[in-house]
Amino acid sequence: MVVTIDLREEDEAAAAAAMKAIAGRSDEEVLAAVLARKGGPVPFLQAAIDVAQRRSDLFLDPSAPGVVAEMAVEAQAKAEAEERRKRAKGEPRKAAEMLKKEETRKAEEMLKEEEPMKAEEMLKEEPRTPMREAGRDKVERAAVVERVRDPKPNAGNGLDLEKYSWTQERPEVTITIPVPQGTKSSLVTYEIMKNHLKVGLKGCSFIIDGELFEPVKVNDCLWTIEDGNTLSILLTKENQKEWWTSVIKGDPELDPRDMKVPELRDCDVEAKETIVRILSHGLPKAMNFCPFMHNRFSYH
Repeated sequence: MVVTIDLREEDEAAAAAAMKAIAGRSDEEVLAAVLARKGGPVPFLQAAIDVAQRRSDLFLDPSAPGVVAEMAVEAQAKAEAEERRKRAKGEPRKAAEMLKKEETRKAEEMLKEEEPMKAEEMLKEEPRTPMREAGRDKVERAAVVERVRDPKPNAGNGLDLEKYSWTQERPEVTITIPVPQGTKSSLVTYEIMKNHLKVGLKGCSFIIDGELFEPVKVNDCLWTIEDGNTLSILLTKENQKEWWTSVIKGDPELDPRDMKVPELRDCDVEAKETIVRILSHGLPKAMNFCPFMHNRFSYH
């Protein structure tokens, strides 16, 4: 008798502990715990049906199997609808990613096929993205490299470089540097010596800082701000009969054969080729090849 009482007390204690464990938890949390413990939905449903069969008279009703089947069909419909919503939400994002990859691939192919102009137009027309910006930079860098590798003179027998442009007449050289709109003269840093030029804006690294191609007359050199966005520098050559192929030593040089020098127009083809060849080596006796060159044109 004592044993029976002890077992009953233990059962009651276990039941109380179980009730205490599930107290405060929602029905879904309790059922989810049972689902996990049963190891899957089918064993869970079988256990639920067994409980309903043992502890209720549900299955004494002939319509019970039909009711359970309808509940299963309704649950299946809800699950399929939820899956369709998830797919519909993900498809636009996936389509956008595919479109972006395709556009990037086309731009890269155009660059590989050496069509930088078409690629540049395509990048200008489309919205800016990190990938398209990378393509744009690649096109611009290729154009700069091409200008440095094979520089062509501008209309003023000078060069248009990345940081500045320059033109020349026999007596002088004019340098133009683009600066931010509204730049004041007080912001300009300028230092000119006979063989060296240093120029820039205060607080920034120098735009030009190097040895001049040939000496200049320091007192006859000057600079000014034009239209608020261009720094113009006039260099007066010390030797006002020579033509320069560069402003700063080490910067790109133009080919003397590409220069449009007025004096060369009066020479025949053979004389012109000979003069250019000798001038490129800095020999003053080039003057002897063409009478129009004497005392009018010299070159280093």
